[in-house]
Amino acid sequence: MDAVLQFSPFVLSGLRITVALSLSSLMVAVTLGLLGAWAKLSSSRAARRIAEFYTTLVRGVPDLVLMLLLYFGGQMALNRLGAVTGLWRHWELNAFTAGILAIGFIFGSYMTETFRGAALAIPRGQIEAGTASGMSRNVLFRRIIWPQLVRYALPSFTNIWLTLMKTTALVSVIGLEDLVYNGYAAGKATQMPFTFMFVVLMTYLVLTAISDVGLRWLDRRYSAHLRRA
Repeated sequence: MDAVLQFSPFVLSGLRITVALSLSSLMVAVTLGLLGAWAKLSSSRAARRIAEFYTTLVRGVPDLVLMLLLYFGGQMALNRLGAVTGLWRHWELNAFTAGILAIGFIFGSYMTETFRGAALAIPRGQIEAGTASGMSRNVLFRRIIWPQLVRYALPSFTNIWLTLMKTTALVSVIGLEDLVYNGYAAGKATQMPFTFMFVVLMTYLVLTAISDVGLRWLDRRYSAHLRRA
């Protein structure tokens, strides 16, 4: 018990990295998801093919492999590009940035399908009615498309967010001192791996519970007009 109390601050210091990595990766994933959904729904054949290749690639390659490829291969590619163009001599991709880009890239493909499905669920008649009443594109998006897009996407978005948060544990493989990395290090130092992995487990459960409360609030907010109706 003394060892747990002594090392718990060290283990929980990785919580800041885990939360920051999760939120940053989510922003990248949502951005890529919206762009991917737009591309898949676009009339451009090239845009649709690029988006289809993106989602197919991510579905076919393990998450850890993509992360390692970006962390090691991405640095090599950038440094070779710098040597050829002469724009920079050496550029190093740190583990935190690599984790954000890799996880955001992976879950951006899942967000693509989520937003595409949500967009297709919006009744076309409402969009046509808004256009016919003289709404600009910005007003149409803000008043009709976005609220319904969020409402239809939230169930799948919730699952993706919770999975993304757990996937951040993979960054411990590339040396980022997140919650899992610090928990493993503390368990190894004290020869109590099960105890500290249990602390990590409980911390992830707390994060999941907090996320669940926040996402339920969002669901109630965007579904309020349905209850009133």
